[in-house]
Amino acid sequence: MALGLMLILEGLLPMISPRLWRTLFEQMLQLQEGQIRFFGMLMVVLGLVVIWLLA
Repeated sequence: MALGLMLILEGLLPMISPRLWRTLFEQMLQLQEGQIRFFGMLMVVLGLVVIWLLA
């Protein structure tokens, strides 16, 4: 169920605004590896906080 919800949320931006999604993706390609890792860590922590708040 969580995977399905994640796929829905991930697909909303490219479906609604493909041009904005492309621009954001191109900007992400310009980031350094450390910046990408930090962003990934931040998303994991935020996901854990959301799960903790809803549980």
